[in-house]
Amino acid sequence: MSVELLRRLFTVDEYYKMLEAGVFTENERVELIRGEIINMSPMGIRHSACVKRLAELFILRLAKTVTVGIQDPVRLNNTSEPQPDVSLLQRRPDFYETQQPQPEDVFLLIEVSDTTIKYDREVKISLYAENNIFEVWLVNLTEECLEVYRQPTANGYETVQTFQRGETVTIQALPNVTFTVDEILGY
Repeated sequence: MSVELLRRLFTVDEYYKMLEAGVFTENERVELIRGEIINMSPMGIRHSACVKRLAELFILRLAKTVTVGIQDPVRLNNTSEPQPDVSLLQRRPDFYETQQPQPEDVFLLIEVSDTTIKYDREVKISLYAENNIFEVWLVNLTEECLEVYRQPTANGYETVQTFQRGETVTIQALPNVTFTVDEILGY
C-alpha cells in the first residue's frame, strides 16, 4: 500500500506572519520557493567573497543608476520570495521601503553558486524564468565561469551563454556598462 504525503504550502503573506510570530529567527537563512520554506545552504568563504566583490563592483559602476540589493528578498508571486545573492533593481525614492521588489522592478538577478549549482539551475533559475525575470547570472565558482540566462519563457530561458575568464559581458538592460568575467570571479 502506498501512502501519499500531503504538503502544506504557504503564501508570502503567511510566511511573513510566521516571521512576525517568531517561528523563524532573524538570523535564520530561509526563503519561500513555490510555497515551501527552504533552508538556505551556509555560505562558504569563496561564496561570501564573491558576493562582496559583486556588491562593490556594481555599487561603484552603477551608483545612482540602479538600486543594488544584497541577499534581499524579491517577491516573484504569491508563493515565492527568493533571496538572490545580488539584485539590480530600478531606482525608487523609497528604496523599496513600502514593498519588496517585484519582477517588473528587476534588471538582473545573480546567484553565486558552488555547492548548490544543481538546485540553482533547476529550481531557482526555472522559477525566475516562469516569473519573467529578463536576465539572470549564475556565477559558477566550481567551474569558474559565468552563465547568463536571457529571454524568459514558461519553460525556461531561450538564451543561455557561458562566459569564461578573459571575456566581457554586459547587462541587457544596461548595455553601455561592461564587466569582465575576471572582475566577477576575482583575479
